[in-house]
Amino acid sequence: MPRKCQITNKKANNAYSISHSHIRTKRLQKVNLQKKRIWSKNKLCWIKVYISTKAIKNMAHINI
Repeated sequence: MPRKCQITNKKANNAYSISHSHIRTKRLQKVNLQKKRIWSKNKLCWIKVYISTKAIKNMAHINI
């Protein structure tokens, strides 16, 4: 399973890790995924999804 948010489709971001001597090495900034149960209004059952924390914070505004 890819490390990707199932609602917002967020995925890892390319970045640099910078040392004290300012040597740059490439690294990945991974998405903060959490496993949550969400009530589906269409199917009338609980669905387990991997969603990002930003999506969890915005769920109150979106009314998912």
